[in-house]
Amino acid sequence: MLESVPSWWRATSPDDSAVDIRKALETIDSPFFLVDRGNGPEAHTSGEIRLGCDKPGDQWHPALATVRALPISALGSRSFLKRHGLRFPYVMGAMANGITSEAMVEAAGKNGMMGFFGSGGCTLPRIKEAIARLKQAAETKPFPFGFNFLHHHGAPEAEMALCELYLNEGIRCVSAAAFLTMTLALVRYRVTGIHLGEDGRVVTPNKVIAKLSREELAEKFMSPPPAEILNKLHARGLITDTELALAPRIPMADDITAEADSGGHTDNRPALALLPAIQAVRDRMMATHGYPEKIGVGLAGGIAAPVSATAAYAMGADYILTGTINQGCREAGTSDKVKALLAQARQADVTMAPAADMFEMGGKVQVLKRGTMFAMRAAKLLAVYQSARSLDDIADADRAFVETKILGKPVHEVWNDTKTFFDDRDPTQVAKAETDPRHKMALVFRSYLGQASLWAIQGLEKRSGDYQIWCGPAIGAFNAWTHGTPLAGPENRDVTTVAFNLLIGASVEARSRILASQYPSLAGFRFLPKTSAELAACSREID
Repeated sequence: MLESVPSWWRATSPDDSAVDIRKALETIDSPFFLVDRGNGPEAHTSGEIRLGCDKPGDQWHPALATVRALPISALGSRSFLKRHGLRFPYVMGAMANGITSEAMVEAAGKNGMMGFFGSGGCTLPRIKEAIARLKQAAETKPFPFGFNFLHHHGAPEAEMALCELYLNEGIRCVSAAAFLTMTLALVRYRVTGIHLGEDGRVVTPNKVIAKLSREELAEKFMSPPPAEILNKLHARGLITDTELALAPRIPMADDITAEADSGGHTDNRPALALLPAIQAVRDRMMATHGYPEKIGVGLAGGIAAPVSATAAYAMGADYILTGTINQGCREAGTSDKVKALLAQARQADVTMAPAADMFEMGGKVQVLKRGTMFAMRAAKLLAVYQSARSLDDIADADRAFVETKILGKPVHEVWNDTKTFFDDRDPTQVAKAETDPRHKMALVFRSYLGQASLWAIQGLEKRSGDYQIWCGPAIGAFNAWTHGTPLAGPENRDVTTVAFNLLIGASVEARSRILASQYPSLAGFRFLPKTSAELAACSREID
């Protein structure tokens, strides 16, 4: 508090008694007053304050610091909440193969947040099953939810089939991930059903939240759908005349998640540099296109404790998105073995490994290295692929290692299994492999990469050394923060408790810094992990 601005406080009811300073800071829906009534500083959560005046009367006491209420619904962006029907600016990101499960998505939606089912890697029947479960769960009391729209590299037919499923099932919000450019399927999803509202604005029924880490991709998602793609869709009868005419007036995405260093697909970008860069692109594209509604920009990657959530909101993030820390929770669609490994992980226990869906291009994903040999074995497969022209061209020593230490069977037997897999899902891959030996080799090696994540999800004991566990450094920060508390063990971690710890903690941490700026001797109050009952005492917004 600046000495040149005197402030005064007085009690307005018998209930205006002093409370513990920490408790007062953590009661985030109420203001915080630090008062001197002659016996040193004491905290109050109610009363009357007057600023910048002489002492009004004997019942008034010096106010050493004042901090406004900061409910968790006041974090982030109001427009983001309104656009998606949310109460809180918190998103649970889509982890593939159903790791972000129906239970996780339901928990998010019923608690005022958004969850995206991890449909990447799932069959269409499995995705349809998840849609049915979530629709049924939302029947009595509707809640928001979405699905992952993962780019199918080299398989446009599969991507279009996913688009058609979402359109047919009425899925109104998707998380678009791993896109390097706009595709027919994604554009079709975005523009289908757009029309003019009563106010003359374009209404877009299908919402897109794009997850990316590059400015050039952000520009594409913040631009209108490409004209050449719109014309192709129109020529095929996949969009109407109205949709074709109105599409140039909308951006491809409603919101952009700036994905910093994270688990799975990542460019390992630092959050402190990435978020302002994407925000700058947003501001430029808004000025260029004059969209009536501001494109939201959220932050993901490394958000694992209240201090990181506080930093994200302080930097202007419209929302935060978590992933890795949710994988270790009870609702996650993965095995208890994986959750136990994640609970032991530290900052340095992650590394990069070849990605199944971008294997030929050298694309990588970030995975857990502690307790598994997957990263090393996947790197060996990529090295063999880069040095050989076909399965028959693999050097004898490499073949022996690959077959005995990695695949567990001869490469040609693996091809037979792989062929059966793609005969059901995408026969075009088999046709290409029959004429392209290198593509055939890639499919065989990719089969290991794909199955390694499933072995982890299933907790298959005999393949425990091959578990592919997508994981970012956030898990180390989360484990450090929860060490020695009830949240340290995976059996006590649920996504709702974790989310509210981060949200309420972000508010408390922000209030603590405001307090410290006025009364430095009280600097250093940190929010500690709390149980669900303890969290409810901090915020009236928790049901």
